[in-house]
Amino acid sequence: MSIRAEPRGADRKPVEPAEVIPDNNRRPAVGPARIAMNDEDILQRGQEIIRKEVAAANMVLETLSPAFTSAVRLIADATGRVAVTGIGKAGLIGAKIAATLSSTGTPAYTLHPAEAIHGDLGMVLPQDVVLALTNSGQTEELVRALEALRRHGCRIVLLTGRSESRCSRLADVVLSYGQVEEACPLGLAPSSSTAAMLVLGDAVALTVLLLKDFTPEQYARFHPGGELGRSLMKVEEIMRQGPACPVAHRDGTVSDYNRAIRDAGKASPLRGSGAVAVVDDERRLVGFFTDGDLRRLIERTSHPASCRLGEVMTANPRFARLGDYVVDAAKLMRRHRIDELPVVDGERRCVGLIDIQDLFAAGFSVFDVD
Repeated sequence: MSIRAEPRGADRKPVEPAEVIPDNNRRPAVGPARIAMNDEDILQRGQEIIRKEVAAANMVLETLSPAFTSAVRLIADATGRVAVTGIGKAGLIGAKIAATLSSTGTPAYTLHPAEAIHGDLGMVLPQDVVLALTNSGQTEELVRALEALRRHGCRIVLLTGRSESRCSRLADVVLSYGQVEEACPLGLAPSSSTAAMLVLGDAVALTVLLLKDFTPEQYARFHPGGELGRSLMKVEEIMRQGPACPVAHRDGTVSDYNRAIRDAGKASPLRGSGAVAVVDDERRLVGFFTDGDLRRLIERTSHPASCRLGEVMTANPRFARLGDYVVDAAKLMRRHRIDELPVVDGERRCVGLIDIQDLFAAGFSVFDVD
């Protein structure tokens, strides 16, 4: 006798699917465009949004008060850093302002209000100045953070849309740009208010820059990477100097040229240069002798090694001075199709040499310089 096992649930009736009642008022959270707009409508909407944000920026300009001066001086005179804090979109604008402050000579960092009241207050020193951003001035997390920061001994600057609020009562200086109409078509997403915050925050940061007499050279030190850093780099930062700079006396011979090239090549991390700076007794630059000069000399004499450098060098060569920008030196090299350029001080003493390899190593190309 055999028993055939039936699959579990085989005796059950299939369940009918539940009836789905469409909800015509429900719209997907995301999805393709649902409103028909022609190209002209889209352009006009964009222009309208920009006009509202420009109006917000103009309001900042019109409402700027003596409190701005107090805020700038408070930040410029701070012996600590600037703690920039805010919630949501205001916090994101604050992060940009903190970055601007840091890159222009005022050390700054971001402090999230919620994290601040859960331990991050430990990174804040009493001598730090707090720059807080809030449109409403009523954000609970920010209020609690500012209360704690004030007890900690910090001075507080507030950027806000409301001069009277819980946050403003905790601040030493209040910069209010007033109530602005949000550019968001729904009137909900922070847009005009964040534009006002950004304009006002930039005005504070960049005026502090002026008050500190921050220079392009200092700015370059904080931006060593990329095109920006290279544009402000000085020749002394990349030139070969000391033992790596090939120099020979004008009374020396071509044999001395070969020796100088060899010795400098051993001291340079890059391939040795093919040129030497020819100098006088005071190490003042009087000429330049290159491997090209050597090739031409070999073509016209049978004993080039014994020729005096002062007689075969290129007199009055082109050069860069200490303090010149590398980009200008690169332009000079490209214009005159040369691979090496001596560098002199104020007394025209040779202090270094730039080889085209040094430009490449620093990210420059004489072919890319305008």
